[in-house]
Amino acid sequence: MKIIVDAFGGDNAPDEILKGCRMAKDALGTEILLTGRADAIRAAASRLSLDLSDMEILDCPDVLTMDDDPMSIRREKKDSSLAVGLRALRDGKGDAFATAGNSGAAVVGATLYVKRLKGVLRVCFAPVLPKSTGFFLLADSGANNECTPQMLAQFGLMGSVYVEKVMGVKQPRVGILNVGTEDHKGGPLQQAAFRLLSEEKRIRFIGNVEARDVPDDAADVIVADGFTGNVFVKTYEGVALVLLDKIKGIFKKNLKNQIAAAMVLGDMKQFKKDFDYNSYGGAPILGCSKPVFKVHGSAKAGTMFSALSLTAKYVSSGITGEIAKAVGGEADT
Repeated sequence: MKIIVDAFGGDNAPDEILKGCRMAKDALGTEILLTGRADAIRAAASRLSLDLSDMEILDCPDVLTMDDDPMSIRREKKDSSLAVGLRALRDGKGDAFATAGNSGAAVVGATLYVKRLKGVLRVCFAPVLPKSTGFFLLADSGANNECTPQMLAQFGLMGSVYVEKVMGVKQPRVGILNVGTEDHKGGPLQQAAFRLLSEEKRIRFIGNVEARDVPDDAADVIVADGFTGNVFVKTYEGVALVLLDKIKGIFKKNLKNQIAAAMVLGDMKQFKKDFDYNSYGGAPILGCSKPVFKVHGSAKAGTMFSALSLTAKYVSSGITGEIAKAVGGEADT
């Protein structure tokens, strides 16, 4: 298996990306093809004392930044590490592509170069996030701000296939993120999507889910339009970070609390690990004809390693073929 990695994607590139790739290569044994300025990659590796001799480098002159227009991947930034990596995947130079770079450009590039599976209306971001018991998948978390009911229904189907085949959850529960659990709640989009998902016999649809219930194991797959999903996921991550910081502050407050902290240190470490969204690394772009993975933009080495581990699992599962069967098609040309 070979994973193509955008060495210049993300806030901490290339250093943390390279360190994460080294970890993945050592732990997983997967081949790595790095895209980016070869001289800069080698200089960073030398500075970090990283051996990259067992990784390929695909030299390209440009970088597509977080501030660039996503559509620039088509013309002005067509020679960026992000664009070159996606075209390399298209051309069969690897089995998957991972980037921590510009999310919008990743979606545009994946659709333009790698193509959607035939029958897929729109690709979507599908991050896996922690909850009280295990995890849940959110589709969409930001690829499509405006959606149709048919798109939401398809997100639910693709997400269900992914959670079952890759994450190992049998008959995952699928719910629509909504303002109430009653069947009639939500706007025209949610109500129409509810009807479509209710008629979808291949999934276990449980109806509407309120945002406050999501952390407490309300469903395994949460369906939302990209705008709502993005607001939800960023709020979710932000609240988790604040709570963890507040708990840490309580335990450091005085000697009594520090002694108490020492007594529950192991449990607190496990608690932090359970609710660390970085443990999953990022999100697949579901619906692409080949595996494309969007890593957290702020990814450090550990996050990158987690993302590449999940990417490798994604490839091994054959999930692309399973989704193709579910939507009834192959690659869109």
